[in-house]
Amino acid sequence: MDPTRVGALVLAAGASERFGSVKALAPLGGQPLLQRVLDRAAAIGFGDVVVVLGDAAERIEAAITWHGERRVRNPDPGAGLSSSLRVGMTALAEGSEAVLVLLGDQPLVRVDVIEALLAALGEGGRPVVVPRYEGGGGANPVLIARAAWPLALETAGDRGLGPVLQAHPELVREVAVPGANPDVDTPADLAALERAERVRANREQADRFDTPLLQRPRGPSRPRR
Repeated sequence: MDPTRVGALVLAAGASERFGSVKALAPLGGQPLLQRVLDRAAAIGFGDVVVVLGDAAERIEAAITWHGERRVRNPDPGAGLSSSLRVGMTALAEGSEAVLVLLGDQPLVRVDVIEALLAALGEGGRPVVVPRYEGGGGANPVLIARAAWPLALETAGDRGLGPVLQAHPELVREVAVPGANPDVDTPADLAALERAERVRANREQADRFDTPLLQRPRGPSRPRR
């Protein structure tokens, strides 16, 4: 599906009780977690992007580099993820034919995964598309065609769409993708991601140095004198 016909909904209103501070602003690789999610959404070119904020809205507003996203506030974030989902979907543009629901505490969400979901929407007549990660983990983000938006009204508490989709497997198409997409719920989760990021960066640097000299790009040759 053309991403300009899709709205992205980023849920970032959680109280961060298990984290102990404003989780959306916790740094990973020098960027707030929420910033990483928003940057990847901006790279897709969605027709509308809505970010749902909670009690820390003012701090988040001031700390994030925005790309034109519309921000709305959940007046009762303590009611759980389901309340943010309903607030955000109500705010989405009328012209959106589908919505991609992203979680603000999943900073490793990837552009290629989002593109795979967009390409699969509508295949087999199923209005909901989720990733199935090779490395395990939750089936996020979730892409929902407008016809299935009433599913959001069935959500309750802090578990979001997961239980609802499990109750309606006939509506869901899974797309196999590599890697994983972990949540950051605690400082320990964030520390584990930081270690993994350092390992990945060190490996990529080592691979560059291990490239045989003859395979490395060569600059323009100098004329002989």
